[in-house]
Amino acid sequence: VVIAEEYRDDLAGVIKSDSRVKFADPGKERQDSVFNGLQTTPDDASLVCVHDAARPLVTPEEIYNVIDDASEHGAAVLAVPMKATVKESADGEFVLKTIDRARLWEIHTPQVMRPGLLRDGFAKVEKEGLAVTDDVSIVEQLPAPVKITVGEYTNIKITTPEDMPMAESILLRRSEVAV
Repeated sequence: VVIAEEYRDDLAGVIKSDSRVKFADPGKERQDSVFNGLQTTPDDASLVCVHDAARPLVTPEEIYNVIDDASEHGAAVLAVPMKATVKESADGEFVLKTIDRARLWEIHTPQVMRPGLLRDGFAKVEKEGLAVTDDVSIVEQLPAPVKITVGEYTNIKITTPEDMPMAESILLRRSEVAV
């Protein structure tokens, strides 16, 4: 678990109940945090699962599905087809062109891969000085295939106060269905 030291006591119960759980320090950038976490992964681990705390609404079914796909293909990522129209702009002021969304996917977490793929990807990223924005991008640099596992639109990323009412609505709907 990549988490700042001051928050580790919050997970003390989990650590006591499962000796396989290890802590790692966060890094300056996301890829640094993932690298730090990877260093605590045992050599015999079959998969590494990277998940953002900013996506707390992921369902168990999504997690199982992406793990199954990574087990079969080596790497997999949760994603949903892009709904929005996407425009490209060279200067941030005028539209350059419209991107065909039929081929675009909004990437979620967890992102799951064989540890060896991630280690090899990190070696290449470091050697070539590449910047990546997510974990499977590291694997893509090899290049290695990454399976798209279709997720749910409810696996939203909570990064602004405006995201909270949506998250609360999703949780309310889930609790009503569960009853």
